[in-house]
Amino acid sequence: MLTTIDKIAWVYTEDGRILCARSKGKDTYYIPGGKREPGESDAEALLREVREELSVALKPDTISLYGIFEAEAHGKTEGVQVKMTCYCAEFEGSLSPAAEIEEICWLNYRDRDRVSAVSQLIFDQLHKQDRLI
Repeated sequence: MLTTIDKIAWVYTEDGRILCARSKGKDTYYIPGGKREPGESDAEALLREVREELSVALKPDTISLYGIFEAEAHGKTEGVQVKMTCYCAEFEGSLSPAAEIEEICWLNYRDRDRVSAVSQLIFDQLHKQDRLI
């Protein structure tokens, strides 16, 4: 039976690089975001997750859908998929790792093998659009 993990993510690029995060004790980077809490809209979950993980406030009026991507979930048993609904948005504040985040970094397309399968799909799309070098 196929199981799907439903997540939201914040795609933020700058100068041909994408903002990524690595959780404590992990070696794979991911695009910031997470799961919705019961009753949360995508925007509410995105605002909360980014604030909790990166210590910045997204500007709600700048949130726009980037795309929906699906792939095998990293580190899960075979047959577990992740569906990631991605949004772009501007932010206020200074980026700083918080909660379970050990490190934030800017990755480019050459770093594609350092991220999960679903993030690789996002990297591919950004690269095709010349947003990721």
